[in-house]
This record gives sequence, structure tokens and C-alpha cells, in this order.
Amino acid sequence: MTAAGETISLEEVRHVAKLARLELTPEELVTLQAELSALLDHVDKIRRLDTRDVEPTAHPLPLSNVFRPDEVRPGLDREEVLDAAPSVESHRFLVPSILGDAP
Repeated sequence: MTAAGETISLEEVRHVAKLARLELTPEELVTLQAELSALLDHVDKIRRLDTRDVEPTAHPLPLSNVFRPDEVRPGLDREEVLDAAPSVESHRFLVPSILGDAP
């Protein structure tokens, strides 16, 4: 592993690429070297932050329930709803069979 501010070596990039089973061209190795070095530098900066007074959290912002509270309210009138249905049988909606003949 490289120290802060150091770039990762091409040999280390080749090793990581081999572990990931990636075939990289020499140009891709150089590009990946720069990108991995920048990434490791950023991770090192985060690692050096003083987080002793920061509470662990699963979400950066406070969450609140956005649903309305459940309230019992009158439902629709059964007869009124069934009167609007195209087909009714035994006080229920009558719909076409989708599974074929019943056993």
C-alpha cells in the first residue's frame, strides 16, 4: 500500500488487474494508475479525519414518516359499488375466468 501523496506503482496496478482478471493495455495501466492513486489519496484524507465526536449513523439526514396516520373512515356502500359493476353474482363482482375450466 502506498503512503499519503504517493502514486501506486504500475506493478501494483498490474497485480490488482490480475486479481480482477482484467487484461489492460499499457495505456489503460497508466490511466488506472492515476485514477487509483487519486482514489487512495482521497481515502487517506478521509481516514485522517477526526471523527471521535461524530455519532455513527446509517443515514446522513434525519428521517421522518411521510405517511398520514391511519384513521378509520367509512368505506364505500356495497350496493352502490355493485350497482356500478358490469356483472354481479351472489353480491360479488362476476369476472371472466382466466384459468380455464375449474376443476
